[in-house]
Amino acid sequence: MTRHELPAGMIRAPHTVGTHEGYMPGFGNDFETEALRDALPQGMNSPQKCNYGLYGEQLSGTAFTANPPERTWCYRIRPSVKHSTRYTRIDLPYWQSAPNVVPDVTSLGQYRWDPVPYTEEGLTWLTGMRTMTTAGDVNTQVGMASHIYLVTESMVDSYFFSADSELLVVPQEGRLRFCTELGVIDIEPKEIAIIPRGLVYRVEVLEGPCRGFVCENYGQKFELPGRGPIGANCMANPRDFKAPVAAYEDREVPSTLTVKWCGQFHETQIGQSPLDVVAWHGNYAPYKYDLRTYCPVGAILFDHPDPSIFTVLTAPSGHPGTANIDFVLFRERWMVAENTFRPPWYHKNIMSELMGNIYGQYDAKPQGFVPGGMSLHNMMLPHGPDRNAFEGASNADLKAEKLDNTMSFMFETRFPQHLTRFAGQEAPLQDDYIDCWDSLEKKFDGTPGKK
Repeated sequence: MTRHELPAGMIRAPHTVGTHEGYMPGFGNDFETEALRDALPQGMNSPQKCNYGLYGEQLSGTAFTANPPERTWCYRIRPSVKHSTRYTRIDLPYWQSAPNVVPDVTSLGQYRWDPVPYTEEGLTWLTGMRTMTTAGDVNTQVGMASHIYLVTESMVDSYFFSADSELLVVPQEGRLRFCTELGVIDIEPKEIAIIPRGLVYRVEVLEGPCRGFVCENYGQKFELPGRGPIGANCMANPRDFKAPVAAYEDREVPSTLTVKWCGQFHETQIGQSPLDVVAWHGNYAPYKYDLRTYCPVGAILFDHPDPSIFTVLTAPSGHPGTANIDFVLFRERWMVAENTFRPPWYHKNIMSELMGNIYGQYDAKPQGFVPGGMSLHNMMLPHGPDRNAFEGASNADLKAEKLDNTMSFMFETRFPQHLTRFAGQEAPLQDDYIDCWDSLEKKFDGTPGKK
């Protein structure tokens, strides 16, 4: 299967003005797209009879009275109630939700993991999810979870949606396809995907094995951060987010739909593919985004700015200026600040910082933080450069320097992140990570004028 071939039987909207290879540009736009001509009603949402014998149905991502409301009108072969029968509880033991406090696992500490290895067994999107940390409470819709996914097999006549959360997917290895109710999204390393709460999809392997990171957002959905004095340009530009055009399946085949609801998993058996939306319009949609289009902003005279300057997406909390989650990107960029310690400084923070390395070397931890690995610096625990990074930056010739071949990210939340049993006892934890600061020397000299 090449990059733009669709699964057999799936019909996609033809290329139209404003689309590119099956995608529509813009973040938070009111899109409209149809895979069959005149399938989309004009001038109204719910006509007495829809064309082609379709059913009109609304998918709401916010309360009706939210300002603005987030909703999408779908025109589908069957209403969703035909894709939902009696549910049976199932167990996916490696996919955990908050609250998840494990008594014999200590979350207080600075932690780092090597890449989670693949197993010999075949793993799908559901069976290959490995939860590393949880924060907040899925039942009260605050907080998040962070996961590693290991996917070696496509979902076949199997579908999923999360009633709990929006998923931010960050590939590190391999290529995945998300066949969703609203269209098809292909992603690979250096791209991300955002899958809204309540949207049905299946995940296929285009090129495997596949490994990556997932931020599961229980709270308000991700949005672009306020740019303040930065103004209208740079950082992540709305036009670089791509929503899929309509694509549908009309397949009568026994299928399984799995639902994540309040941290529990249930499945139902249905007789057809639920990806049967022929046309849709609205502003509640999945996206992909190419991280190489992120335009960093930094200091051009002195001092190292706060990492918040690198925020790609933010999920607000009830406290202005304090995010439920920030998704922060550290990519290639120039360092030019004068008389400045250029790497991230030592600090303690009310935010809990989980980092992942997509490729290359991270400037504050040049040793041990490898692609596919991740680290956790929990709330109010000190962290910063290791000795080699400190000495190198303190004594460097401060000419303009390009940080190249580097892409790491951070899932940052205002909640403490609790380790799962998998993270604390099964994942490849670097037991000696805390020792990376042992060789930092006392340099204090009280002589007046001494530097």
